[in-house]
This record gives sequence, structure tokens and C-alpha cells, in this order.
Amino acid sequence: MPGLSKRLSSLKPSSTLAVTARQIELRRQGVDVVSMAAGEPDFDTPDHVKAAAIRAIEAGKTKYTEVQGIFELRQAVADKFARENGLSYTPEQVSVSNGGKQALYNAFMALLDEGDEVLIPAPYWVSYPEQVRLAGGVPVSVPTLAKDDYVLDPERLLAALTPRSKVIVLNSPGNPTGAVFPEGVIKAVAELAAERNLMLISDEIYEHIIYGADKHVSPARFAPDHTLTVNGASKAFAMTGWRLGFAAGPVWLIKAMNSLQGQVTTNASTPAQYAALEALRNPDGLTTAFVEMARTAFSRRRDLIVKGLNDLGLPTPTPHGAFYALADATRIRENEVDAARVLLDEARVAVVPGTDFGAPGRVRFSYACSEGQITEALARIRLL
Repeated sequence: MPGLSKRLSSLKPSSTLAVTARQIELRRQGVDVVSMAAGEPDFDTPDHVKAAAIRAIEAGKTKYTEVQGIFELRQAVADKFARENGLSYTPEQVSVSNGGKQALYNAFMALLDEGDEVLIPAPYWVSYPEQVRLAGGVPVSVPTLAKDDYVLDPERLLAALTPRSKVIVLNSPGNPTGAVFPEGVIKAVAELAAERNLMLISDEIYEHIIYGADKHVSPARFAPDHTLTVNGASKAFAMTGWRLGFAAGPVWLIKAMNSLQGQVTTNASTPAQYAALEALRNPDGLTTAFVEMARTAFSRRRDLIVKGLNDLGLPTPTPHGAFYALADATRIRENEVDAARVLLDEARVAVVPGTDFGAPGRVRFSYACSEGQITEALARIRLL
């Protein structure tokens, strides 16, 4: 039989999806599992957003659109970046995709040749290195430290540069750490990218989920010609299943990404585009109210899970954004995969091992679930 390509045979399966599959199997067997694995808000998509999609369907807006997305949505994305991030884009500089994940993949495929290096602060979201490898690139981890709340040190990034370096990835607020990089760090990295003629991909999907005095800063403010800004509807608007992402950057890169997307998926779902358009237009402040409601709830959940885990002897830095807590699980088992297995099979709490995040010895708790579920999970872990 013909074999798989070397490219695909080296692809690692997502540990998040593996844990989810095991959790579903246990539930199918009637086992009560508290799920703290998937990065999916437990809130329903706002009613006004759902209604906009229904109106679009009833109006017959179910056909193909331009590959890069309908003009109105791309204009709304450009307006959002100007209003919230101080960035100046035209609709021609915006590409709408099937989730932020596709936007990232399109970018790596458009930018990388065999052997090009991509610098990625670790711990990192599991898909970054795998997408880089699929595009022929080489992921290079740049470590951050728990004692620094996983904030990147630009000097470490500088030390990791080689003649093969081509792209830097930033994710702030970050998955799986919840780290929020201060403006000084963002500015230093952006200026480094410009000075060394590197491309900076900024994944800002969690920008609206930030706590306390921390502020989100987009690196494109400092290096617009060297930055691709990636965002989407999934996290802020609880639209994970709608698969609607977008990216904005230099015209030459956006055109290349659109060309690739045209050969792979064509446009993002048409009704989903009209739903995202409604969310971004924020009629009567409904979207703003929803985002603030969710952020406030996540803030309470964060405080509950972080205190609970630290009290249980699982050292956990306080996340400044997103809805993840990265806990040191070596008290349970030295190996993070074994620790996650014990939590699932004995405590019936589903978490994700830090292996694919570049976080050995740690497991990721998602607190995108109710306070009651968090309290129950902590009680179960206490019995181990």
C-alpha cells in the first residue's frame, strides 16, 4: 500500500483533542467527568448574533462569497482594528478565514520555505509548531519562566535568532499560560522584527479577555509593515463552532493568503460572516455588554481556580488574560501525561498535559466552565 507523506507522518495529534475524545468515551460509559480541557467558552453565542445569521439565511445569503470574505465584513474588521487597536487597515488588507487557525496556517504556508525558522515563545499553543512543520519550517522554542508569569524576555528572543530566522510568533494574551505581554516587550519585539526584516505574526484571539490593570497592545502599532494581526470571533463572542477568523497585514501577504485559501476552502461560511458582521457592528452596545459579562465571569473563575490549585500544592501563576491556568502537576506525577491521566481516570477531571505546549511537568486547566464545576473539580483533586 502507498505510504503517507513524510510531512503528514511526522504530524503530532493534538493532545487537547485526545483528552476530549477520552472524556467523551468515559461520559458515554456513564462516568461523570468535569471537563477543564477544551478552550471553549461555556456561554452561548449572543442572541443578536444568532438572529443576524438567521436573517442572512432567510434572505438567501447562502452562496459563495469572495474568497477573502464579503466587503462589509472586511470593512467592519478594519474599523474594529482602528477603533480598538489603533491600527490602520483597508478592506484589501483583511482576509476572512475558517477560524483563526486557518488564518495562521495560510500565513505560514505563504511565508515559509524549507528550513526557515520560526521563533515561538514557550509554552505555546499546540498548533503553532505543527503548522510550521507542515509548511516546511522549523519551530524554535524561546522559553519563558513561571516566575515571570511567562512574560517573554526580548533578549532571549534575540539570542535565538540565526540566519535562518524568518518569522516570530506572539500570542498575548496567551494559551496555555494566560500571559499578557507589557507594551515595552511588545514594542521591543516589533522593532526587532523590523530591524532584522522578519515577519511577526500576532495571534490576538484572546484580546478581550484581560484582567485587572493589564492592557492589550498590538505589535502592528510599532511595525505595521512587518506584522500580520490575527484574530477572530471564537473566544470573545463565544462563536467557536461558527469557524470565523480574520487577519490583517501587508497587501502582498494578504493576497498570497487569499490565493492559498482559494485553492483549499474558498470563502468562510457565508451565514457565519454575517453573524460576525453583526457582532463587530455592536448594535446598541449588545456585543460590548456580552464581552464584559463574559470577562467578569472569567475573572471570578480565575481567582477560584488559581487559589484552589495553589492550596492543593499545585503551584500555579496567576493568569493575566485568556481562560487557562497552567499548573505544576509534579506532586501528582512527575510526568505531565501521567498526571493528566491520573486526574482523568481517578479524579474524573479532564485537563490537558503540557507536553504539546512545550510545558513539561505541567497541565493546563481551562476555566471556561462554571464556578460550580471548578469547585467540584478542586474537591475531587483534593481526594487524590
